[in-house]
Amino acid sequence: MKIVGDSEHFKQPYDSNEEYVSKTEDKRDCEAAQKVGMELVSLSKTQLDKIELDEHLYDSIQQAHKIKPKTEAYRRHMQYIGKLMRNVDIEPIKASLAVVLNKNSNETAKLQMFEKMRERLLTQGDGEIQTLVEHYPQLDRQKLRTLVRQATKELAKGPESKSSKELFKYLRSEIQD
Repeated sequence: MKIVGDSEHFKQPYDSNEEYVSKTEDKRDCEAAQKVGMELVSLSKTQLDKIELDEHLYDSIQQAHKIKPKTEAYRRHMQYIGKLMRNVDIEPIKASLAVVLNKNSNETAKLQMFEKMRERLLTQGDGEIQTLVEHYPQLDRQKLRTLVRQATKELAKGPESKSSKELFKYLRSEIQD
C-alpha cells in the first residue's frame, strides 16, 4: 500500500504556477464582453466602421441588425456575439467605443450651441450681431443682418422660416470651434 502525503492527488488548481481564475470571475468577464457586444450592436453602421473589429465579429454585429429584437433568435445571437467577444481584447474596443460615443455627444452640444446663437440673434437683433462678429471675425455682418431680418419677418407670419434655417446653416458652416 502506497502512502499518499504530498502527492499530485491533493494539489488544488491554484497551487500551480498558473494564475487561477474562479468561475465567478470568468462569468463576470463573459457578461462584460457580452455588454460591450450589445453596445456595439446599438451603434449605426457609420459609427461601427470607426471601430477596428475582427471581420467575423463585424459580420455578426451586422447580422444582429437584421434580427427582430426581443425574440429568442436575437437573444441567442447576442450570446453568440458575447462568445466571439471573449476571444478579442476588449479594452481597445471599449476605448474606441468611448471615443465614438463622446464624439456624438460633442456634435449634439455643438448643434445646441448654434441653435442658441440663432435664437439670441432673432430675439436681440443688431446688438447680438455686433457681439457675434466681434467674437467670430470671419462672419459677414451684412449677411447676418439680412438673414436675421428675413427670418424675423417669416417667423412673424408662421412657425416655419426658411431664412431661420439658412441662418443656422450659415453659423454652422462659418464657425468651426
